[in-house]
Amino acid sequence: MTSNDTKAPAIRQTKGGVQSVERAFGLLECIANSSGSATLSHIAAEVSLPLPTIHRLLNTLVNLGVVRQLPNRGYALGPGLIRLGNLAGSQLGAIARPYLRTLVDELGESANVATIDGDMVVYVDQVASQHQMRMFTEVGRRAHMHDTGVGKAMLAGLDPEQVRHIVTTAGMPTPTQYSIGTVADLEAELVRIRDRGYSIDEQEQELGVRCFAMSIPDAPAPLAISVSGPISRVDQAFSDRAIPLLRSAAEAISADMRGGA
Repeated sequence: MTSNDTKAPAIRQTKGGVQSVERAFGLLECIANSSGSATLSHIAAEVSLPLPTIHRLLNTLVNLGVVRQLPNRGYALGPGLIRLGNLAGSQLGAIARPYLRTLVDELGESANVATIDGDMVVYVDQVASQHQMRMFTEVGRRAHMHDTGVGKAMLAGLDPEQVRHIVTTAGMPTPTQYSIGTVADLEAELVRIRDRGYSIDEQEQELGVRCFAMSIPDAPAPLAISVSGPISRVDQAFSDRAIPLLRSAAEAISADMRGGA
């Protein structure tokens, strides 16, 4: 194990920020990055803080209901975060919705926005196609990351260690013969996604369905948008039109999230 003297701090320091707030959020991120629960020893190894400080911050977070202590003396994310998460998801959807509508108007296929929930994808908004045969994803639905367009787009922006942790924890089921089933194959796919700037769900979740997805640059948390539909309509000609529109929408959503900066 690397000592705290050489480990890079897990807690980001911001200019003019309140140190105790930054440290508290650093602990929440540490727990979240451990699939929602972590032992005290793990937390202490990951953050560069004295143990009494960690204890004090965790006790405060437990009292606020955003962290809960487990019977094994570990810590997990608490129910107080659920309402905040739901509201944040609604806000993300509200920001993205006009751009999803534009994608549907321009391309005629369903458009989605999704983020990461632990080791899974969660869809936070959708605008459905007007076609009778269309792709419909329920808002709030959770799915694996390795076989979804939005999931792979977000994985491509994470460190290799995070990718391996996510797929090892969640598993890599193969719902179709096109699904990626090994970490090695996924890592090779992520290299291709980084090179071209977008991901493709090539009938990996459902036979007959193709999806193009792109991550939102500079988002405060991993976020991706996608368009999907039947392979009979979502073909190479569709891709040629969709990719520039996805890129434009991703950049516009990013700017809106940063207050138009």
